[in-house]
Amino acid sequence: MSEAAEHPLVAEIKQEIADNKILIYGKGTKGFPMCGFTVETIQFFEKYGYDYTVINALENPEKRELLSQMTDWPTLPKVFIGGEFYGDTDILDEMEKKGEVEPLIKKAYGEA
Repeated sequence: MSEAAEHPLVAEIKQEIADNKILIYGKGTKGFPMCGFTVETIQFFEKYGYDYTVINALENPEKRELLSQMTDWPTLPKVFIGGEFYGDTDILDEMEKKGEVEPLIKKAYGEA
């Protein structure tokens, strides 16, 4: 198991992922995003009309680093749907073009 998996914050991260059907670790919050990519991700999910959570990864640099280690994804935002990591909107935009996003969201909300 990786060094990151043994860190106490890992349990917190895993719980946040489990507790939120759509979770975005970004720069800022839903009400006060602090970078264009986080804004873009919020706008992406707004159009689907499902509840989602944004956690400000800037508040805890150690947690931010652990998230990068756990996901092998160095940048923010980091998007989880139904407990699975999907990268950021660059990835989700491509998935959306193929019609793959809405089924994932519906599955996460028990509608599939």
